[in-house]
Amino acid sequence: MKYKNPIISGFYPDPSITRVGEDYYLVTSSFAYFPGVPIFHSKDLISWEQIGYCLSRKSQLTLEKANISGGIYAPTIRYYDGTFYMVTTNVSDKGNFYVTSKDPRKEWSEPIYVEQGGIDPSLLFDGDKVYFTSTGEVNGISSILQSEIDIVTGKILREIECIWSGTGGRFPEAPHLYKINDIYYLMISEGGTEYGHMITIGRSTSPWGPFTSNPLNPILTHRNLGNSIIQGTGHGDLVEAADGNWWIVFLAFRTSTQYFHHLGRETYLAPVKFNEDGWPVINDNGTVAIEMKGPLPKPYPYISIEIRDDFNTNSLRLCWNFICNPFKENWSLEAKASNLTLYGNPVTLSHIGSPAFVGRRQQHFNCHFKSKLEFYPKNNKDEAGITIFYDYNHHYEIGLVKIHDSKYIIVRKTIGDLSTIVYKESYIKDTIIFDITSDPLHYTLSYGEDEETLNFASSALTQYVSTEATKCSFTGVYLGMYASSSGTHISTPAYFDWFDYEGMKD
Repeated sequence: MKYKNPIISGFYPDPSITRVGEDYYLVTSSFAYFPGVPIFHSKDLISWEQIGYCLSRKSQLTLEKANISGGIYAPTIRYYDGTFYMVTTNVSDKGNFYVTSKDPRKEWSEPIYVEQGGIDPSLLFDGDKVYFTSTGEVNGISSILQSEIDIVTGKILREIECIWSGTGGRFPEAPHLYKINDIYYLMISEGGTEYGHMITIGRSTSPWGPFTSNPLNPILTHRNLGNSIIQGTGHGDLVEAADGNWWIVFLAFRTSTQYFHHLGRETYLAPVKFNEDGWPVINDNGTVAIEMKGPLPKPYPYISIEIRDDFNTNSLRLCWNFICNPFKENWSLEAKASNLTLYGNPVTLSHIGSPAFVGRRQQHFNCHFKSKLEFYPKNNKDEAGITIFYDYNHHYEIGLVKIHDSKYIIVRKTIGDLSTIVYKESYIKDTIIFDITSDPLHYTLSYGEDEETLNFASSALTQYVSTEATKCSFTGVYLGMYASSSGTHISTPAYFDWFDYEGMKD
């Protein structure tokens, strides 16, 4: 059966998957965005519905003043004896921990911390033993570490050991230990989560090794496919389907132009077969494509989400996120019926912390997003609008702002240490439509009194909100609504009546 990659587009990296009967559950990294660790459900491996978040409370996820590339790294999801386990790392707080749930659609437990350092933790349930595997350092050398833990308390039961250092590629990471036909397979990624990324695998008769490297390593990489739009393939997790076929989910990114990508690392799928020597082979040749085929389960499509969010429910859609832990006083769905209300605070989009911001991932190169704002700024520098946000030092916004007691439409570009207003036009009314269209290389920012009559304000290059341009982040572009008081608490509410996001064929 044919399908298309990525199976989950936009900034959804480091996928991990588990199966319960004919149901599949998948989690991805979330870094400094809140809530953390989105969880998805599928029955056919290609149609995925977000069903919640594993970390939805501040007690589970502390992100105060986290860098955008801080926070939550590389979760793993596993199911054992009626319970779901999600283990991950908060690099901005206390390190490795896991949470549990009987029903992944509901609230997850409080964190149980494990005193094993490093990142990218994983679990293997093997009879009455539970192995905890992570990426760490031994004598300054990156390695795969492992211990045995008490799954109730997180207490380490056996001394932490270095079990493999990979095949010689830099940054051996993302370990997953599997027991398949009484053989222990240790799959990792090497080469860094960039253009040299690759997946390698070793095996042993013991979970502690020594691990024999697959002579055909790497089993997945695009490091030599310079002409492919798909790059950075790595960080995978294997799953056996209900029909006995094997699959791998993994991350990769699509380049918008040579050596630049801005949508972030996305979630991909490929079929896996075991060769006559017992080694897994990914998609026959260790590379993948946008259009793929494999022995998929029966199709099970979900109802697509409407383009327009009218904010007419008592909770935000699952696609929406905050930057770091939000302040309750900065947003409301009740202050004005069928509106998202934002109250600006001293934290702007250029400050580390939690601005008055609600955003969602950009999931398509070609897309159209817009919002209707009602705003009565009282003080100079009171501002509200919509933003194209990569990190604190790389973002574009079109907004309504009060300057010297007059209201203006502005477009601001922030690229590194340069932040400047590139468009400024007087505006009298209190309601406005902000409109942005995107193609792989450009954003076009417009505004108007209604949706039919729009005024061009500015264009902006996608290149400068890319991972390669920022050189300090590896997330992806968010599109969202914001309000700011530029140094003081704002009393003027910004009412967003609706927000549209329409992705088009890439």
